[in-house]
Amino acid sequence: MSHTLGIRQVQKQKTRQALLDAALGLLEDQSLSSLGLREVTRAVGVAPTAFYRHFRSTADLGVALVEEALGSLHPMIGTTVSGSGDSEDRIVRAVGLIAGHVQAQPAHVRFIARERHGGVQPVREAIRDQLARFAEEVRDALAEQPESEGWTQEDLLMLAGLYVDHMLVTASQFLETLDAPAARREEVARLATRRMRLIVIGRRHWLA
Repeated sequence: MSHTLGIRQVQKQKTRQALLDAALGLLEDQSLSSLGLREVTRAVGVAPTAFYRHFRSTADLGVALVEEALGSLHPMIGTTVSGSGDSEDRIVRAVGLIAGHVQAQPAHVRFIARERHGGVQPVREAIRDQLARFAEEVRDALAEQPESEGWTQEDLLMLAGLYVDHMLVTASQFLETLDAPAARREEVARLATRRMRLIVIGRRHWLA
């Protein structure tokens, strides 16, 4: 009996992931607010009623996509900010990681960029909550650096928000260069690096 239950659980997880993958593919060309569950189930080849075994609504599916798209990035964010090396090393590493992530997961990046200010409130809130977690994690990493001596938690969180916002903007700009010549991607990387250096310079003089 337990073996049978295990097989069913594996199959259920496969169907759930298939629904997520199908929705992500459909969302390449439309917003979540216009996505119908029948479109998703048709793409997977299951009955519409099967959708409700996994998600309460397309909004619920969207929240799961947010978790899939952003949840796995928390370790990367921490590594970027708190990793070894000086500020220049961290900047170069951060821009490289963002470029690599966009190259590997363009559909996820496009989904977050579109739905961050989209028409589905639970999804907007889920993105906002994930970004708030990023900012808190970056704040905690920044607090451990010698440069943060004398900084308040409020100011560190403000600085962390600048980094997170910059990472999002950079990801969106890299997304627009996926089919562009390499020189265009290099220009995005150069500008992103300079902007991050500007944040670093501001940090050095904030308490002056």
